[in-house]
Amino acid sequence: MRGHFASWTAAAMAGIVGAGLSFAAPAAAADDTIKVGVLHSLSGTMAISETTLKDTMLFLIEEQNKKGGLLGKKLEAVVVDPASDWPLFAEKARQLIEQDKVAAVFGCWTSSSRKSVLPVFEELNSLLFYPVQYEGEESQRNVFYTGAAPNQQAIPAVDYLMNEEGVQRWVLAGTDYVYPQTTNKILQAYLQSKGVAAEDIMLNYTPFGHSDWQTIVSDIKKFGSTGKKTAVVSTINGDANVPFYKELGNQGIKAEDIPVVAFSVGEEELAGLDTAPLVGHLAAWNYFQSVDSPANAEFISAWKAYTKNDKRVTNDPMEAHVIGFNMWLKAVEKAGTTDPDAVIDAIVGVSVPNLSGGFSTMMPNHHITKPVLIGEIQADGQFETVWQTAGLVVGDEWSDYLPDSKNLIADWRAPMSCGNFNVATGKCGGKGTTN
Repeated sequence: MRGHFASWTAAAMAGIVGAGLSFAAPAAAADDTIKVGVLHSLSGTMAISETTLKDTMLFLIEEQNKKGGLLGKKLEAVVVDPASDWPLFAEKARQLIEQDKVAAVFGCWTSSSRKSVLPVFEELNSLLFYPVQYEGEESQRNVFYTGAAPNQQAIPAVDYLMNEEGVQRWVLAGTDYVYPQTTNKILQAYLQSKGVAAEDIMLNYTPFGHSDWQTIVSDIKKFGSTGKKTAVVSTINGDANVPFYKELGNQGIKAEDIPVVAFSVGEEELAGLDTAPLVGHLAAWNYFQSVDSPANAEFISAWKAYTKNDKRVTNDPMEAHVIGFNMWLKAVEKAGTTDPDAVIDAIVGVSVPNLSGGFSTMMPNHHITKPVLIGEIQADGQFETVWQTAGLVVGDEWSDYLPDSKNLIADWRAPMSCGNFNVATGKCGGKGTTN
């Protein structure tokens, strides 16, 4: 089946031939390989989620090298460990770009790590492919956001709970950093626009690696005991999810009583949990391993063969790396060079297959089109899709529900070339990393 996946990857890059070999960038031409940076935590609190993304990149690079590499050269992975230390991400990113001379970087998980490296990629004019759902409120010229924006995950999840489950009270529980704080700010504004009263919204933040959940879960249970249907919207990240879900089970909180919908718990995280008490709880993603499509079946088979482990799972950020990597390959071939400016110009409009059987396209705001799926946890640690969008959703970089961003759009094509263009004033607010 690995050969089948190679064929699938080849199909994702139709038209890639050796015609562009003589146009390779001088930096790449001086070396025997084109180096690809892999910037994921292999230790610390986020290793539970990020280690598998490092393995994914090594897998994709190996598969591409079997087909001759890129622009006539082999691809070479350069792996570093920023160790769940946000300032260290910036240091390691600089090392990859300045010392290792990588053509592009695939990495980061938390928004804190992404925010840490943004100035480095801007200063050194390199490329970052970011594969994880995030809070939006950003569009940077050097970054390609292949994970979900809030309108591709958080908003549809709340709509599902409200419309299908009749939820009236909301616990917004997150890890104490950028992504949960901004996502919950958007969700609070969205819920209030739907008529939800302030007293029916409970906020709770905990540090990375938080382990003592007894009091918090007890508070959630009490909040949900008023007779109004209550749900937890979870932006808890990393290994803190293990004791959180364990405590839900300890206190007898079942999905039919207070369902939890998670934005950072996928198949990889569930692999380390006793899933019996979690059956029926939910997650919102853009891909599940259980998706029934030939492309997904081929990918899963190839992944398990590569890892030599039939128990290895796949998950949403892995698919985002598959999409981002194939988009980068196609843009480099289209440009005939790994030069960042040329790739940035070439990549908008590039479409590649996703694992659900459709295609994802890179939009002018450097976000991609994705389906949205709500999945229910099963006893085997997989998800059964209970709801999905009819088609693809375009990632919205600036939220319509926050007053400071509702008039902003991003378009990195000339002549606009702006990440936060204000349609009300007709002016670009700056580089586009913040508003």
